[in-house]
Formats: sequence, C-alpha cells, structure tokens
Amino acid sequence: MSSISQFDLTTVNDQFKNMNAGERITMLWEEFGAHAVASTSFGLQAAVMLKLISEHCPEMPVIFVDTGYNFPETYRYIDTLIEKLDVNLKHYSSPYSASQQEARWGKLWENGSEGLEHYARLNKVEPMNRALDELNATVWLSGLRRSQSKTRADREFLETQGQRLKAYPILDWPDAQVEHFLQHHEIPTHPLRSQGYVTMGDWHSTRPIEEGMTAEETRFNGEKYECGLHYQI
Repeated sequence: MSSISQFDLTTVNDQFKNMNAGERITMLWEEFGAHAVASTSFGLQAAVMLKLISEHCPEMPVIFVDTGYNFPETYRYIDTLIEKLDVNLKHYSSPYSASQQEARWGKLWENGSEGLEHYARLNKVEPMNRALDELNATVWLSGLRRSQSKTRADREFLETQGQRLKAYPILDWPDAQVEHFLQHHEIPTHPLRSQGYVTMGDWHSTRPIEEGMTAEETRFNGEKYECGLHYQI
C-alpha cells in the first residue's frame, strides 16, 4: 500500500489526464487496497461511479451518509441500484435522528447560513468523518465533476484533504458523457429527474429548476451549493 507521503500528486494528476475513469479507479485500488473508499449520494448521476466501482473493484467500501431527510424516491432508487449493481455499501448517519434534531434545534435548514452549517456538521460531516476513521481510509473517491458547479471548475483529479487523499475519477466528464454512459449500460435514472430536478439532495433544500435558474440555485435556496462535505478538514 502506498502512503500519502510517497504519492506524487503532480505526477499522478498528469497521468490521470491520459487515463479513463476505470483505469483511474483501478490504479487507486491497486495502490491503496482496502484503505481506498468511495462515497455516494445516490443522486441523479451517482450511478456512474457505482457502476464503475462494481466493474473494477466491487470490494471497495462505498459510504452512504443518510441524513434521514432524503426524498422517498431516493430511498426507493437506492433499493433499485443496489439490486442491480455489485457494491459494498456502508451506511452511516448522524447519532441524532431527524426527530431528535428537530426537538433540540428546530428545522435547522430554516435558520440561515448558520443553521445550514450546523445541519451539515450533524448530518454529513460528522458521519462521513466517522466512516472514514472506522474504515481506516487513506484515499476517498468521489464522483464530483468540474461541470457541475463553478466551485468545482478548478479541481484536480487528486488533492489532499486533511490527512487523506481525495480522488475524482470522473472529474473531467461532461454531462453528455454521463448521459451516454447511463444509457449504454441501461442504468435506471433517479425518478425525480423527470420532474425537473437537475441536482439532488434533501427534500427540504432541493427544488426543481425553473426558467432563469442555475443548477446551484436549486439547492439551499441558492445560498450555497456545497454542503461542506467536500471541504471538511
């Protein structure tokens, strides 16, 4: 297994430019083995990474952080994909249930940026950090893509985040490539996609796109797009 200190990010980022997504995933699995994990949101395009992992390294742990506030359609979509794809799913959530949170702090998503930050720490950052620690993860694979948001436009394929590596095997995929991949492999799409949703998150903070809106504006009332999960220390 490689260590972060032995991993030359500049060299590997250059190598990744000339590799396809499957090759990138395979390389990381061969380098880090069981210390490589992936995460999934089971969002509109999450099936791409799940399919690639199921093909190239189905043993890799795939972390799903469940906020307890996903759309009912998302939970049913999870069942559909898990039945179809061979992935090693690991389920994590906040130690506080949705009802416990609302009893203590109310509906945090209604309390501006401070409430949203508290919500993210409780439901996303803490469970993910716990998952990474328990799984002894050295490298964390994510399905972020540059074209999804202006906050992701300058990302490299690999970067350090705290004491770990973050890797984005499909970072350079445009939307058209995602669509072709899903259709080619006959992978079911998220049921809310047909209702005008272009991004996916919790039911209280995600809405369908309307004329004149950007994708970022369909999340958190346009106040933010990143939940904090991909900027944690």
